[in-house]
Amino acid sequence: MFTNLPPLTKALLILNTLIFLLQLMLGEPRYAWLELWPYVPGGIPQIGGGQVFMPWQLLTYGFLHDPSNYAHLIFNMLALLMFGAPLEYTWGSRRFLAYYLVCIAGAGLCQFLLTTWMAMQSGDIGPTLGASGGVFGLLLAYGLLFPNQRVMLLIPPIPMKARTLVILYGAVELLLGFTGLQPGVAHFAHLGGMLFGWLLINYWRGKPPFSRSGTPRARRF
Repeated sequence: MFTNLPPLTKALLILNTLIFLLQLMLGEPRYAWLELWPYVPGGIPQIGGGQVFMPWQLLTYGFLHDPSNYAHLIFNMLALLMFGAPLEYTWGSRRFLAYYLVCIAGAGLCQFLLTTWMAMQSGDIGPTLGASGGVFGLLLAYGLLFPNQRVMLLIPPIPMKARTLVILYGAVELLLGFTGLQPGVAHFAHLGGMLFGWLLINYWRGKPPFSRSGTPRARRF
């Protein structure tokens, strides 16, 4: 099965796994500058031992995972395998890569704005890392392109249409984000990945908010 994967999906699976192994060997102080940190004017030295936000972190954080939580990597890679391969076959590798990176950066931007605001309030906010923002963007795209395709939840193992899965996950993330029932998880980054994925797909399709005078542009998709 792995040998039949499209090239970019396969490369992302390998890259994320290799980076995770490097994280285990190096320890966080060696890669903390690649995690996504909040920005606070004047700096707050006690946060991350003096780590500060740098623009590249809006992408690099999406290729790191929590070394103390193997499930973090496993579930993200399973989702990448499940949703990424069909999208790459449909779009081609170049468009798939552009979409994935936009979702990661968009999710990072949403999380950055939130954590920066929180850091200004409390002064004690840690970094963000993980591919979940990109993965949630892939989930949204899969639901839009293959809305009636049957998919199986892992926990619990319930089959449902892809469109239903997208709505369910979006609603759950929104609920958890506003209620704080699952702390330590970047729920608004997940929603940000879905939002920026939706915006990019609508841009490609020439749909609002990107169409002119309500008339969609003619674009291949």
